[in-house]
Amino acid sequence: MTIELPLLNQEDSTCCAPATGAAIASDDAEYIARTFKALSDPTRVRLLSMIGATPSGEACICDLTAPVGLSQPTVSHHMKQLVDAGLVEREQRGRWAYFRLVDGALQRAIADLPL
Repeated sequence: MTIELPLLNQEDSTCCAPATGAAIASDDAEYIARTFKALSDPTRVRLLSMIGATPSGEACICDLTAPVGLSQPTVSHHMKQLVDAGLVEREQRGRWAYFRLVDGALQRAIADLPL
């Protein structure tokens, strides 16, 4: 069965209007993409959850390796991705690196989405 569609009036100003009305700014889009790219790995989501669940709100890299079952260099790589995305902060204390969540970072990425 064939359905004929009506032709659009070419003088109609709503046809083919540029879709830029409430589009997100380029910088915001890059921030959001970097955030969600960092969160696209289940191990990184677990690491964020583990840090957030600590009573002090921070965790040493030495305490993060065993629970995720990965080597320290691999966990360090994941943590670097989270730091680069602005989700966690890193502080060096002697030999060990400590990480804490950046207040409101995830909420900001969600709030910037034009939903």
